[in-house]
Amino acid sequence: MNKKVKPSILPGFMELLSREQLIFNDILSKIIKVYEQNGFIPMDTPVIEKEEVLLAKAGGETEKQIYRFNKGDTPLALRFDLTVPLARFVAQYMGELTFPFKRYQIGKVYRGEKSQKARYREFYQCDLDIIGNKELSIGNDALLISTITSVFSEIGLKGFKFLLSNRKILGGLLEELEIKEKANVFRIIDRYDKVGKERFLQMLDEEVGEKKANIINEIITFKGTNKEIISKLKNINIKNESFKAGISEIEEMILYLELFNICEEYYKIDLKIIRGLDYYTGSVFETVLDGYEKYGSICSGGRYNDLAQYYTDKNLPGVGISIGLTRLFSILKEIGFIDNYEYIPVVDVLIIPIGNTINYCANVWKVLQDKGIKSEIYFEEGKLKKKLSYANNLNIKAVIIIGEDECDNGNIIYKNMVSGIQETIKLEDILLKF
Repeated sequence: MNKKVKPSILPGFMELLSREQLIFNDILSKIIKVYEQNGFIPMDTPVIEKEEVLLAKAGGETEKQIYRFNKGDTPLALRFDLTVPLARFVAQYMGELTFPFKRYQIGKVYRGEKSQKARYREFYQCDLDIIGNKELSIGNDALLISTITSVFSEIGLKGFKFLLSNRKILGGLLEELEIKEKANVFRIIDRYDKVGKERFLQMLDEEVGEKKANIINEIITFKGTNKEIISKLKNINIKNESFKAGISEIEEMILYLELFNICEEYYKIDLKIIRGLDYYTGSVFETVLDGYEKYGSICSGGRYNDLAQYYTDKNLPGVGISIGLTRLFSILKEIGFIDNYEYIPVVDVLIIPIGNTINYCANVWKVLQDKGIKSEIYFEEGKLKKKLSYANNLNIKAVIIIGEDECDNGNIIYKNMVSGIQETIKLEDILLKF
């Protein structure tokens, strides 16, 4: 007797049962709908890329997390995000693209990081990027936030907030303070909410000294409305041009958000937002769920000066944002959002034959199919209760029951599975129910 292998999957990978998969797909379809409504063009890139392409930009922890393998003499790797393949794509097909190039891509990416709750090694990203040729308006940064706001509204998610900052503000501040090791300070600031104020100040003090640490802490923890924080930044006696440019850009982005009628309750300046990836050079943003900030960001992105600098000499500034859909879905399950989620079922109506009525049922099925009504026939034997339970389990809203009397009289029994109302109607009247 062969030994049975225990069915299981690797840690850090997600599988869903039918209902959850249908909800996942429904959310995905709504994301695509909103992306395209806002003028973004779909694109796709290979899951496997040449290793030299993916590693051109990668470094540090990212490089350690890349899945690599060889096929013959060619070193290959699984994509770890969708931005690096985008950079390669734009550089490769630049002469055939229309700029600004607005694209969306949805696909799985792979990172060999430590598996933990709501963090996966294989996960879907739903990316939006706008790439310019030499220049790109700040209005595009606001458009991304506006689009994601519409996505969340479409799926019924209301309690969220975009945390906004600009890397030029902190970069200029560090230059003004004559701090050369910016990356180290950025990493410390990025950990502020995880380690708390006391530990943060201790770490920053060790890196830059107490006086500079206090100045940095005071600025990144400014409180007030967005306009009040901008006013405080403008009133600081800092002459660094990068610092001033960052303030101007975040102010302009907020003006665009107001123009797009995005309610201020959905966004807030937070100068502690850094974004870990080092290709961000301007606007940066993260999104948290109100009351569930402990789960971290569910959507993030920012501005980069030169998207494809490792593949071309052309200057291609861009701005992008990404929903980590696998992570978001996991969190929505955890907080109970998925429990009451209304989704469109795969099938509108289930046809149930009773007795020797399959020929008549097939005719009914064809009438429905020809009119675009999603339907299926239940072929299996069993009691009616079992067949109705099948419809309930799949969230099918209506069933058509056909016995021999219905066949003889040209009728059908129509049962609304939501209200429980059952009625006998003529076959020719069935389309009135849909």
